[in-house]
Amino acid sequence: MASPKQNPRATAARILSQVTRDGRSLSRAMEDVPPALSDDRALIQEMCYGVLREYHRLSLMVASLLKKPLKAKDADVQALLLLGLYQLMCMRVPDHAAVSETVAATVTLKKVWARGMANGVLRNFQRQQKKLSAQADTSGEGLWSHPQWLINALREAWPTDWQAILMANNQRPPMCLRINTAKISANDYVQRLKKNDIAASCSEFTASAIRLEHPQDVTVLPGFTEGWLSVQDEAAQQAAGLMALKPGLRVLDVCAAPGGKTAHMLELAEVEMVALDVDAARLQRVKENLQRLGKTAQCIVGDACMPKEWWDGQAFDRILLDAPCSATGVIRRHPDIKLLRRESDIKKLVALQAQILDAIWPLLKPGGMLVYATCSVLPEENARQITAFAGRQPDVRFKTINVPWGMPAIAGQQVLTGNNGMDGFYYACLEKTA
Repeated sequence: MASPKQNPRATAARILSQVTRDGRSLSRAMEDVPPALSDDRALIQEMCYGVLREYHRLSLMVASLLKKPLKAKDADVQALLLLGLYQLMCMRVPDHAAVSETVAATVTLKKVWARGMANGVLRNFQRQQKKLSAQADTSGEGLWSHPQWLINALREAWPTDWQAILMANNQRPPMCLRINTAKISANDYVQRLKKNDIAASCSEFTASAIRLEHPQDVTVLPGFTEGWLSVQDEAAQQAAGLMALKPGLRVLDVCAAPGGKTAHMLELAEVEMVALDVDAARLQRVKENLQRLGKTAQCIVGDACMPKEWWDGQAFDRILLDAPCSATGVIRRHPDIKLLRRESDIKKLVALQAQILDAIWPLLKPGGMLVYATCSVLPEENARQITAFAGRQPDVRFKTINVPWGMPAIAGQQVLTGNNGMDGFYYACLEKTA
């Protein structure tokens, strides 16, 4: 058992409070797991991701069990209570251990005053679980564990699919690999994994995609350091195939970080690649990913809305715009989105997407193609955005996307979260008339 100073539940509570109170992303907050708790990292990750997946439901239950709300400075204690309920509801931790270890974490957090309160809340939950669960089911937020604004938006956008999207968002996502088929076929790689007692299967839609039956540490997978594979959802893998690449083409990847799509395009064809991102630190990840895969690109730190500051004047044959978006299609991978995203963000994102489209379009050669991509399932960022753009640009022609995945949408192809096991994504192929 970890020492009191290294209580994994206290660490998980601190991480969660960074998300809930400070608005930090979970992936960034998870970087703060101390080396002394490396053996407990999987447990901490399971608790943090699980609590955020069930956050709205758990919060309603905790509110019913508290005599009065906790203060903002005690967000770590609030998170600890959520952790306790999550363990009792969803984990295989014995109930006595879930309660005792969670209560003990109050000491590690230097919130000894909360010890008795935490014990009482968890004991009362054990006695009242059925009643509290039934109460939570009476509200949309409690039933679906999503913010009400997002439930409303999905119901309006997808009247026959919104419930399936919400359920998919609350599922654990599969671990999907992109195989560098220039080095090894997906089928051959599955056989390699089988020899290592790792079960996996090839995609029926995507030549480069395989799904692992159980998540693995990617660094121990055969061929990782040699550049045989990368971690990337199958929906994101569709971007490179839609680009219709040929050797020698000049290609711009806009908002390129962390570089998965950049690398995939270079795996498919020897093109002249320019990778652009406004964030220098994230662009460094593009360079690191390309280095592992033995690929090169011109990496530029720059604002896509202001190409005059970084563009050399040479037009591009292809442009991939993986636009900044609400990320509502990848909630199952990033459950903190349900807390960090606000309804007011959508209009701002739609305006930014339009601004980037208008700024980047002149950089495309006549006869060239721009692939617009988002990991969103909201039409205002996708079909409506592209329709509005075409209304502003007389030299835009929609290219039909004939694929066996997703569903046809106005001007493109939409994947709803969970469709064909994929993340939620939208793609549109826009050709520039001569």
